[in-house]
Amino acid sequence: MKQNIMTTTKNISFSYVEAHSPEEMEKEDHELLLAAQQAAISAYAPYSGFKVGAAVRLSSGLIVSGSNVENAAFPSGICAERNALSNASSNHPGDFPSALAVAALTGTGLTPEPVSPCGNCRQVLAEEEMRSGKNIRIILGGKKKIQIIGKAGDLLPLQFSREDLKVSRH
Repeated sequence: MKQNIMTTTKNISFSYVEAHSPEEMEKEDHELLLAAQQAAISAYAPYSGFKVGAAVRLSSGLIVSGSNVENAAFPSGICAERNALSNASSNHPGDFPSALAVAALTGTGLTPEPVSPCGNCRQVLAEEEMRSGKNIRIILGGKKKIQIIGKAGDLLPLQFSREDLKVSRH
């Protein structure tokens, strides 16, 4: 006998701004994106050739960067986003991120399309946003376009959080 199950379909969506040149961006966002591009140059990516740089603007205005570092034991590497966030958290505790820019380089230069953070980086960004209680703007830059996302949490809907760790003790 088939049970009558009631379900509801829900949608998750978000909006972002797309720019096609630095002139269409806020000056601070462009400055942060340039810092991410500069960080990508120093990435250590001998296996993939995919160099990623990230730059974080802290609430004080200070910019801290990081790049991806690959390792022959692939899980041992670190992404540029997590590298930059770890750098910021370790060296500037209490000065929380307000924005993060990401840029990637290949053998032919800046990637044509923006590169979005991986799932691990999205989770770390979401946690950092939750920890600070403030939105972190995300600026993703490519040759053809730049995407500006209002908050990191938009990149990871239905994210795992500290609330999920609370176990009922009834």
